Amino acid sequence: MSEHHDAALAVAAPRMAAATRGGEVRGVIFHSDRGSEYTAEAFAAACARLGVTQSMGRVGCALDNAAAEALNSTLKVEFIHRQHFTTREEARQAIATWITEFSNTRRRHSACGWQSPIDYEHGAATPAEAA
Repeated sequence: MSEHHDAALAVAAPRMAAATRGGEVRGVIFHSDRGSEYTAEAFAAACARLGVTQSMGRVGCALDNAAAEALNSTLKVEFIHRQHFTTREEARQAIATWITEFSNTRRRHSACGWQSPIDYEHGAATPAEAA
């Protein structure tokens, strides 16, 4: 969450993913819409440094990015609209906690076969990666 919707904010996403996974995200695919923050050279360079492949949907087709759209909708309906935040920093911390400690770890998602994203990711690892 940032004051500005720009490449610096977008660059933080793959970096956070790498930090969460002990620095290893080589081979991951980062899918997004064609917003200017994702088409920026800084974002492309950050992905390249991490070994992340960029994938972008078609212009004007929200369905190409359905997973991200669903997460944003769920976040708003299940969490944000039920809270009152007094500061932007309070909101940022609460949202980050909801995502990392609930949505990614405990909330079951239909797109993941009714598993949490973390459980799904661990189950999707190849035998060589799981060892």
